[in-house]
Amino acid sequence: MILLDGNLFNRKVLMQLKGTSRVSGLAVSIAKPNPPQGFSPGLKCPNDGFGVYSKDYGPQYAHCNTTVWNPVGSGLSYEDFDFPIFLLEDANETQVIKQCYQDHNVPRDGSGPEYPLCAMQLFSHMHAVTSTVTCMRRNSIQNTFSINPETVCDPLLDYNVWSTLQPINSSGKVDREQEVIIVATRIDSHSFFWNIAPGAESAVSSFVTHLAAAEALHKASDVHSLQRNVMFTFFQGETFDYIGSSRMVYDMEKDKFPLRLDNIHSFVELNQVALRNGSVLWMHTDPVSWMNESVQTQVRNLLDILSNSSVGANVTLQEAGYSQPLPPSSFQRFLRARHIPGVVLTDHQAAFQNRYYQSMYDTPENIRMQYPEGLSPEETLEYVTDTAKSLAEVATVVARALYRLAGGANNTSAIQADPKTVTRMLYGFLIKMNNSWFQSIIKPDLKGILGDVPQHYVAVSSPVNTTYLVHYVLANLTGTVVNLTKEECLNPDKTPNAEKELYDYAWVQGSLDPNSTTRVPYCVRSTVRLSKALSPAFELRQWGSTEYSTWTESRWKEIRARIFLVASKELEIITLVVGIAILVFSLLATHFINAKADVLFSIPRDPGAVAY
Repeated sequence: MILLDGNLFNRKVLMQLKGTSRVSGLAVSIAKPNPPQGFSPGLKCPNDGFGVYSKDYGPQYAHCNTTVWNPVGSGLSYEDFDFPIFLLEDANETQVIKQCYQDHNVPRDGSGPEYPLCAMQLFSHMHAVTSTVTCMRRNSIQNTFSINPETVCDPLLDYNVWSTLQPINSSGKVDREQEVIIVATRIDSHSFFWNIAPGAESAVSSFVTHLAAAEALHKASDVHSLQRNVMFTFFQGETFDYIGSSRMVYDMEKDKFPLRLDNIHSFVELNQVALRNGSVLWMHTDPVSWMNESVQTQVRNLLDILSNSSVGANVTLQEAGYSQPLPPSSFQRFLRARHIPGVVLTDHQAAFQNRYYQSMYDTPENIRMQYPEGLSPEETLEYVTDTAKSLAEVATVVARALYRLAGGANNTSAIQADPKTVTRMLYGFLIKMNNSWFQSIIKPDLKGILGDVPQHYVAVSSPVNTTYLVHYVLANLTGTVVNLTKEECLNPDKTPNAEKELYDYAWVQGSLDPNSTTRVPYCVRSTVRLSKALSPAFELRQWGSTEYSTWTESRWKEIRARIFLVASKELEIITLVVGIAILVFSLLATHFINAKADVLFSIPRDPGAVAY
């Protein structure tokens, strides 16, 4: 059993440990501060093979031949280790293990260590084996022939969150003539360790900026008369080969979604925007579809509008170049289905600026979030950081560009993202979910989702906390408070003029009444909806698909660890021998007592009794 310093947790060391049979488990103490050289257990070419580039489409760009996006990626998350690996986040836990070792296992006076010795045991048994194909086949056999089937793995699944600037009928189909601009981002992250996925730069920075842009655009006075609609989309499961975006494209193609691919006018994606060099934000486009003259004209217009929207702002938008492919992005899944004009906005021109992509070190510190010492939780929630100001500037540029793309002709100076809203979201999604603002905007029966430590792993039980919170934050920022009672809000079908096909209604907790401990709830009407984020491979039962994501998560009974003292071999042998001796003696005694039972347990006659 090995206790490993976080700075030594790298591919070289783990491959050496994997190659020996002497290792039965590994406990990793988290490195503080973060490793300066960077750490990413993801691939050097994230989501390789599931984007748009292949032997049939831009083969020169496939497999990151032109640009290695994640150069520090070690691929550890994709290795198979036959021993459990645990992360120790609490320094006290690490110290307890070290102290136990030093007290009992360190040799004294040049001699070997004396018993009892300190030992550690890790429990992490997984039911699934080999691959998704194998475990899903076993699931299928169990469900077919067993009365009490035992599931060994589950597909990763959740929900995408989406809403529109102008309401659309969620149960019908949008007219083919109506054009819609999609603005998208991912809301999930990942790390080597289960349920630890802070994703500050890889996910949170972009979807917080997206939410702020949605709020800013909704405040424009003429949004309901714009020529084109805008759809705000938040994809789940993108870390695992584009689960959310591939499912939405699939549903659009199968007419299971209100929009068709033909309705999409253009596509704008936010993808890692917090680590800018100076004020520069890079605009990435697809060099293959650029060769299409019609698409090129539309992309050129899109780039010009974005660039012009940054004039006067502290953000400078520059083109990444036409000889470079798109970075890993949800937009690639839409391009696989249709040539769509689109742009991906990032803080990197080529390789990621993020040195902790898909790792437990992608924390608030990674995006330079800093707070003065001595602030209370409420003061920290409201404190506007420099990071929040920077992301609010990006959100302002995006909102103004979307307004122009949608056909807006008025002055855009009034469209301004709120840094205070951004700082609240950063605090809630990265530091403490259980805060007063999040408490006020969710339903009363969802209080349990507000854990202390935010994490953004997609998981197998849905919706996950992140999905719920993005849903209600988006509803709060873009929705309208309506004067309905609780019964009317919860049952819009029975409420006149509710237009449930166009709107979603939510009865939320509200803020605390200043003069009491009770809350003042209210009803929010918005266009926010959820759509399934489950890979089409599982509906098609194509568990070995190379077209769609096939990620599953193994089931397990428990994950736990313990440290204890182990006696010497001699003491163990003595204990065993004594135990055997006691067992033999017990058997002999039992046999003797049983054989002499009539003598030992006979009832003596009463001497006063007379027989006749």
